Amino acid sequence: MRLTVGQALVRFLAAQYSERDGERRRFFAGCFGIFGHGNVAGVGQALLEYAEDLPYYMARNEQAMVHAAAGYARMSDRLAAFACTTSIGPGATNMVTGAALATVNRLPVLLLPGDVFATRPANPVLQELEDARSYDVSVNDCFKPVSRYWDRINRAEQLPSALLAAMRVLTDPAETGAVTLALPQDVQAEAYDWPDELFAPRVWRIARPVPELAALEETSAVLRGAERPLIVAGGGVIYSRATDDLRAFAERTGIPVAETQAGKGALPWDHACAVGAIGATGTTAANALAREADVVIGVGTRYSDFTTASHSLFADPGVRFVNVNVAGFDAAKLAGVSVVADAREGIRGLNAAVDGYSVPAAYRDRTRALMTDWNAQVDLAYAPRNAETPAQPEVIGIVNAEAGPRDVVVCAAGSMPGDLHKLWRAGDPKGYHVEYGYSCMGYEIAGGLGVKMAAPDREVFVLVGDGSYLMMAQELTTAVAEGVKLIVVLVQNHGYASIGNLSESVGAQRFGTRHRTRTDTGLDGETLPVDLAANAASLGADVIRADGADGFRAALRKAIASPRTTVVHVETDPLVQAPDSGAWWDVPVAEASALEHTRRARARYDDGKKTRRRYL
Repeated sequence: MRLTVGQALVRFLAAQYSERDGERRRFFAGCFGIFGHGNVAGVGQALLEYAEDLPYYMARNEQAMVHAAAGYARMSDRLAAFACTTSIGPGATNMVTGAALATVNRLPVLLLPGDVFATRPANPVLQELEDARSYDVSVNDCFKPVSRYWDRINRAEQLPSALLAAMRVLTDPAETGAVTLALPQDVQAEAYDWPDELFAPRVWRIARPVPELAALEETSAVLRGAERPLIVAGGGVIYSRATDDLRAFAERTGIPVAETQAGKGALPWDHACAVGAIGATGTTAANALAREADVVIGVGTRYSDFTTASHSLFADPGVRFVNVNVAGFDAAKLAGVSVVADAREGIRGLNAAVDGYSVPAAYRDRTRALMTDWNAQVDLAYAPRNAETPAQPEVIGIVNAEAGPRDVVVCAAGSMPGDLHKLWRAGDPKGYHVEYGYSCMGYEIAGGLGVKMAAPDREVFVLVGDGSYLMMAQELTTAVAEGVKLIVVLVQNHGYASIGNLSESVGAQRFGTRHRTRTDTGLDGETLPVDLAANAASLGADVIRADGADGFRAALRKAIASPRTTVVHVETDPLVQAPDSGAWWDVPVAEASALEHTRRARARYDDGKKTRRRYL
């Protein structure tokens, strides 16, 4: 079959399928792209010719379209993905941040950046970075450290092996992340006689590795002696669709379940064993149990510093860890018993291995008492303040109350992810989508677009602060163009609230965090006359300006009833914060300073460091 490299690529992608537990689906839902001279005549022409095989979606920013692809993959439990095509040069390098986000979060995304001529007819071509050390270097080499697989297709003959290698990584739960295939612009348009077998439908079975018997026996010995065990549920529980098995295991044993950002929703918030968020942005209930835990069972978690409170949270001198993870790299963390397995299969194995085990009745009672206290704190944070400007927790509470049981909240950066992690009452495993692996400002709207494309039957509430909105709002236009409805809650507090709070805590006095005009003494003048609501309207969205808590609730209901993408703009008080987690987070403070508040912050930091432990 004689096709160009671009055409062969598109035909191959359209014929790939994933399968898990008998559920088969097309792996590639489509291709996002922005065209330039480096891809329009190759991949672009192929997408035009085979539009019925692989749908094309025009994006407005290259980084944003990778975020949308990541949001789609996460909402699809990594069983489906998007490809992303760009031109050479800046169009390609704009995707690097998105690639890092996908790889950090273990989300499959196929990146197809255009590259400079493989035949080198007239170097340097437009947008080529020349390197005196080698003509084989291009800007696409910067994708190497943020990709799980990287290749450059310099000859048509190289394409089949590269495509198969790419699919192996994209469909491997332990290895997945961004995959980059750099495509020189001349090679994209080159024709070649391809074997028909390359384009035959191909099914990639998503593995569910089972735990080794020896690992289960060791786990049984550790857990049967536990009096205060705690489960930490990570994103692997959600991706594996292991929530029913986790619930059954927790109910039978009485072991409380805490949740990471990616694992939130693993149990309904009001379940008897659910103790909510854990770590630096955790609930007081989960963190109290974590400090006392003698055995910690991590299921599908990477144990980030936010989860472990920078290795200060698990304070019992003899604490042991059991780690169920599909990736051996993560299963070996914290010197734990390594159970390399799919989350669902691992939980089933644990359940059988400790048959008959149950925590003491007093421990169940303590779990419920701690959660009763925490839920009262959430009620208070959500309660109306009757102030002219609502607090951010109050806004979150209104969204939580108005959202349906299957609706999705999307967020990524700033102070809202921490507040959401603590406060949001998730009742559905797919109802909470906060990107906190890379915590990338600008992810929210683009990621929300991908979430909605993956789950069109759910309302998607995108919560974004003014700082993050200013980073990347362009995909509002894509949502309008594609008829993909989003409800965007744009929280305006005139600055970087999260970093402002952190800045104050480390003795930097909120320096450089407020959106103000410059005066003789610095950026401390009038609030900037920025109208983000007008900006959102200029991008094609419907906009509602909400005044106060009651006005916000009414605006939100109007947005829910509307069939169009709607931005609800609301001013909030940045100084009213959510309940404190009581956990430490390691952000080094200047060790020497002439400023008294910095010296006091350093003393607090030194005290915090004393709580950090090495789990060996």
